[in-house]
Amino acid sequence: MKAWLQLAVLAILILFAVSVFVAWQDIRRQQSDLQAKLAGTQQQLQAADAREESRKAELQQQLARIAEQQRAVQNPQQVMQALPGVLPLPKPLMLEQEPATSSTQGAAAAPEPKVELPSEDLKPLYDYALTCKACQAQLSAAQADLQDDKAEIQALGRERDAALRVARGGSVLQRVVRAAKWFVVGAAAGAVAAKLAR
Repeated sequence: MKAWLQLAVLAILILFAVSVFVAWQDIRRQQSDLQAKLAGTQQQLQAADAREESRKAELQQQLARIAEQQRAVQNPQQVMQALPGVLPLPKPLMLEQEPATSSTQGAAAAPEPKVELPSEDLKPLYDYALTCKACQAQLSAAQADLQDDKAEIQALGRERDAALRVARGGSVLQRVVRAAKWFVVGAAAGAVAAKLAR
């Protein structure tokens, strides 16, 4: 009877060892799969960040060029020369010089140029103003989306870190507690086996 009991304990210990080994192999496989997926996701995030930085740099260059154009064009003649490159109209705008008027002290005042706006240009100007308004609305929505995307990315980063922690077996404290639990189970099984061996 004692020999059968010893064989039963030995079979239980072997079964236990095999199940622990299989579970350990499964956990290692899951960890490697998770790490591979996370590495792929990390590469995609890095590529997206690089594209975003590239777009941001290009946008800054474009905005700098636009600001330079705004500083360079000041008087009405410069505006009339630069406007077709920015806003093509069916009929060009014309500057009309007003005749010089004499002021109350008798000195001639500088004439103020007037712009003749052809009626054909009214619809394109109106459409351009509406398009600009639509672009501003889209920009506001895109900026709000960007803030949401940044929040989502931060949440995904925290989720990834938590998944890595779980894949490693939890926090250090959790791993120590788990190891202590298995140590106690192993010590108890050893004590039972030693008692039966006597």
